[in-house]
Amino acid sequence: MKFRSLVLAAAAVGSVGMAVVLFQRHAVPAPPPHAPLLRPDDRLLVGKGERIYQVRCAACHGANLEGQADWREPDVNGLMPAPPHDESGHTWHHPDEQLFKLTKLGIAKAAGLKDYKTAMPAFEGVLSDEDIVAVLSFIKSRWPASVREKHNRMNAQYEAAKTQP
Repeated sequence: MKFRSLVLAAAAVGSVGMAVVLFQRHAVPAPPPHAPLLRPDDRLLVGKGERIYQVRCAACHGANLEGQADWREPDVNGLMPAPPHDESGHTWHHPDEQLFKLTKLGIAKAAGLKDYKTAMPAFEGVLSDEDIVAVLSFIKSRWPASVREKHNRMNAQYEAAKTQP
């Protein structure tokens, strides 16, 4: 009886060990440190982002990322109109991390502007982090290659500055 229990215990431990080894071999590797948050070349992610964008963002920012008219001037209510997210706007002037925070937390909270009034909602609790990355990846996928490259360089500079003492 003791021998049988010992064999079963050894088999259980061996099975768990084998599962750990297999998991480690086939697990999705973590992205390298400072990997870009946005993935405009990931077709599945971009497709998901486009679907979410059309439902959650296009009413204000335009189906083609064109934004609202006179987006640089406050409207009659004192709110800034939705800017374009194409290359004519300023979205690409912000690093991935800031775009993510602006979208998730809202402009006032992300930028530390306590009294800032905006029609742009915060999407925390509405969209998952993955959904936000998908939408932003879709937006970036629509920029010309030259703008994407500028944005990539800016992201690299932003990340390098964070590691400076």
